[in-house]
Amino acid sequence: MSKLLKVDRLTTRLRNGANIVDGISFEMAAGETFALLGESGCGKSMTALSILKLLPDGVENSAGEIRLGDTALERLAEREMREIRGGRMAMIFQEPGLSLNPVMTVGAQIAEVLALHKDMYGDAVLVRSIELLTQVGIPDAARRAQEYPFQMSGGMKQRVMIAMALAGEPQLLIADEPTTALDVTIQAQVLQLLRETQQKSGMAMLLITHDLGVVAENAHRVGVMYAGQIVELATREQLFAKPLHPYTQKLFAALPDAQRNGHTLAAIPGNVPPLGSIEQGCRFAPRCDRAWALCREQMPELFAVPGGAEVRCHLYQATGGGKNRSATATELKQTALAARPESNSQNPLLQVEDLKVHFPIRKGLLQRVVGQVRAVDGVSLSIAQGTTLALVGESGCGKTTLGKALLRLNQPTSGQVYFEGALIEGDAHRNMMQMVFQDPYASLNPKMRIAEILEEGMAALHIGNDSAERQAHIDELLDKVGLARDSKWRYPHEFSGGQRQRIAIARALAVSPRLLVCDEPTSALDVSVQAQILNLLRSLQQELGLSYLFITHNLAVVEYLAQEVCVMYLGRIVERGTTQEVMRAPRHPYTQALLSAVPRIDGAGRQYVSLGGEQPSPANPPQGCPFAPRCPQAMAICSDKFPAMTHAKGGTHGVRCHLYSAEPN
Repeated sequence: MSKLLKVDRLTTRLRNGANIVDGISFEMAAGETFALLGESGCGKSMTALSILKLLPDGVENSAGEIRLGDTALERLAEREMREIRGGRMAMIFQEPGLSLNPVMTVGAQIAEVLALHKDMYGDAVLVRSIELLTQVGIPDAARRAQEYPFQMSGGMKQRVMIAMALAGEPQLLIADEPTTALDVTIQAQVLQLLRETQQKSGMAMLLITHDLGVVAENAHRVGVMYAGQIVELATREQLFAKPLHPYTQKLFAALPDAQRNGHTLAAIPGNVPPLGSIEQGCRFAPRCDRAWALCREQMPELFAVPGGAEVRCHLYQATGGGKNRSATATELKQTALAARPESNSQNPLLQVEDLKVHFPIRKGLLQRVVGQVRAVDGVSLSIAQGTTLALVGESGCGKTTLGKALLRLNQPTSGQVYFEGALIEGDAHRNMMQMVFQDPYASLNPKMRIAEILEEGMAALHIGNDSAERQAHIDELLDKVGLARDSKWRYPHEFSGGQRQRIAIARALAVSPRLLVCDEPTSALDVSVQAQILNLLRSLQQELGLSYLFITHNLAVVEYLAQEVCVMYLGRIVERGTTQEVMRAPRHPYTQALLSAVPRIDGAGRQYVSLGGEQPSPANPPQGCPFAPRCPQAMAICSDKFPAMTHAKGGTHGVRCHLYSAEPN
């Protein structure tokens, strides 16, 4: 493979002098995927923007060389770079909703790229735009090309971004967290598309991610970044067989999976240091349990070790093989054993029976009701005291609506919810059930201090005799969630994402609930911060006997935290059972497709099951089984009759699928 991109000692800094990217070097060959891996704030995205010369105001490339083939990019004027961007180099940005022009059709946005870099106009542009949209898996591409971004789902907008990036037939594609906000099924489709395009065109791909599973399935070589520096360079096989740097080892140890169920995850203490805060020594030393005096006095160089990998760590300076033996990926899974609560479905804390939440569709001047959005369409489940029930499924299946309906944040259309055997009506039991929302920043009032946010719920429910008593309780809550007591006088914007999620958990605990509804509480967090939150939730469950309804699409978290699982599709539960039953022996074709799409670091994932089409609209659900239009095993009866829940013989494993309707219970 020929060398396509060379980055040599690249330094990007703020104009006040603090380095964001600090002297990083790597090379890429044509047809190769190079992954930049690390936590948020370590400089991955800024590296990509530096290569493209798309730096924001106040940031500049101060040193280093960037070569694309024989072209020295750092010497090019902006006019010349515009010819490179979108043509020889293209980028898929992290948030397609913010990157697409909201007032232009997606076809017009692709046409811009074709006109600028391929000199295509008129009918040829329309034909090529439709070809590209079809290539990225968008159905009915001719119609979709005339639509605007707001008319498309998140997965479809990401595919439009990919179509725009591929329109110029780039030699190098930079993909910045291209699947972070996507369901596992859409993520698998997007990554498969990128791999197929790479194989056909021979383009190189710089993949920026914090997902080790995505790296394991897609990268040829990996650069691990921390605080603006590359701390480890290795092939994918080398990195996953034996990670060398203590930071990389801790990333592996922080991963949740079934083998660590009941164990404490090895979370990395602290956060990535602020820019310019560490002027000498190793930047990871404040968070490293293997650091010694030299680590705080002298910054290590990248040392070559046997096998061709490189690592920036003093542990490898003396012998080239390491002062201490590095742990293998398998050894990093060994942590301290802790007890796991058992399910007790005989006496459920929460019982839900045939719950439905339908939203009216109104049209016309008089806003007459012309239909219903069946967001939740007959759900029954139970949660035992001190256990976790995971609710999984694609975006739009009704998970969050169900969680809100339990707390009467959405009014149920029909059905019953019982708490300890008592029917919930109105605001009854509001203090017994609380919710932790997906986005802690959006759910915390930016104009209120943390003390005011935490006290607000207690005052509304008349908990505590006076403000002084409530403030004392707040201090205890902050201790429980691992935050300093004096932090309560700060505002939400002064905290990191993981700290804000801890505050959201503290707010939920302020009224002493028995059940927490956790709506994707770790979806936007790095693996290290995710481990901290999961450890916190698990320790609180053991200490306080809490029950959790854990809404997520992260199946690794399900395996780690939950005792029971319900799989939801288009407002209905299609499979339920213990975590072991559902995750190890899935029966419903939809569950099988979900599990097959999960990227695994050990490469032991099931054969990928591709789902055709998009999830149907809950405003117009298909007759019979709602999954039938996308099911590779659909039969004639599936389009006519909704299947009943069938249980495996002698077990708790239930499935709504005609494939099992003839089985004896």
